[in-house]
Amino acid sequence: MVTSTSALLVRGLKKAYGDVVAVDGLDLEVRNGECFGILGPNGAGKTTTIEICEGLLAPDSGDVQVLGRSWEDNADDLRERLGIQLQDTQLADKLTVRETIDLFRSFYRHARNANEVIEMVQLGEKRDARVGTLSGGQKQRLAMACALVGDPELLFLDEPTTGLDPQARRQLWGLIEDFRATGRTIVLTTHYMDEAERLCERVAIVDHGHVIALGAPSELIETIGSKHHPPPVQRTTSATLEDVFVVLTGRTLRDE
Repeated sequence: MVTSTSALLVRGLKKAYGDVVAVDGLDLEVRNGECFGILGPNGAGKTTTIEICEGLLAPDSGDVQVLGRSWEDNADDLRERLGIQLQDTQLADKLTVRETIDLFRSFYRHARNANEVIEMVQLGEKRDARVGTLSGGQKQRLAMACALVGDPELLFLDEPTTGLDPQARRQLWGLIEDFRATGRTIVLTTHYMDEAERLCERVAIVDHGHVIALGAPSELIETIGSKHHPPPVQRTTSATLEDVFVVLTGRTLRDE
């Protein structure tokens, strides 16, 4: 059962594509008001899990409760209460920034003011620019604005800073931190361990379709990373979340 402190509850989630099992009995609980990270190597099942939670995919089995409701009976209500930024949000190049925001505002009964959202993501000077002329970081901020325009209670961010330069990444981190400061909930997938350490209260490391570690980044570093790090006399840096990730998932490169 979902509790009053749970924004997202996943139990026994399974999803396969033919003979390939993407999600294999996965369990998760995300608390209200936290930024929760889902980490894992390519092919671990992260994106499939997120897309099921977002209502974009149907699971083969298992239970998903989003804000205390199921997708089967509450799809319209949930779409009004969620914000979603996909891995690769495709926006129309010929529309301006303002026109794009107005389009996404039309999907909600109670949307935020367009100018307010544009200023929030620092695109005021690009208000009348066409999307096709924006830089990669500006497009990601616009995608974030589209996710925020419905004033969501729960925000899903699937690798929102992939491919961005350090300055653009930090600008998006600031937006994420500002949203979290309002007391609402974020579910974030990322390949950047420093991003997860900075933004997330707790993380789940997923591999082969199920959770293999769960906790605050500092707790995982203390209980797992330090055990497998070289002894103090040999090391020049302390253990990190990246050390934990490599210990648990291995060093072998994986294809998408």
